[in-house]
Amino acid sequence: QVYLVETGGGSVQPGESLTLSCKASGLNFKIPTMDWYRQAPGNQRELVASITSAGQTEYSDSVKGRFTVSREYARRTTYLQMSNLQPEDTADYYCHTYYNRDFWGQGTRVTVSS
Repeated sequence: QVYLVETGGGSVQPGESLTLSCKASGLNFKIPTMDWYRQAPGNQRELVASITSAGQTEYSDSVKGRFTVSREYARRTTYLQMSNLQPEDTADYYCHTYYNRDFWGQGTRVTVSS
């Protein structure tokens, strides 16, 4: 069974930074693309960032230049470094991968407010 466990959410003020982590188990971590999604209250879940097994990254326009996705194979962990956070970044953040089927983590909440 594949498990994805996110940690690192919290409450910050605008302009501050947070790093989210997603630890994977039950899969060959070298294979799949790992994604970060977020869902704000009342909104649909949206793709924020992706990283392939080769290290290629993609970002949504709303976070490009502020967020960085990376993965550490030894720790089977994917990271989302978020800087210059703004109130519109407030959301539940989810780790996702497709490994024969879709797998999601339980989510971690990020709140940005002054």
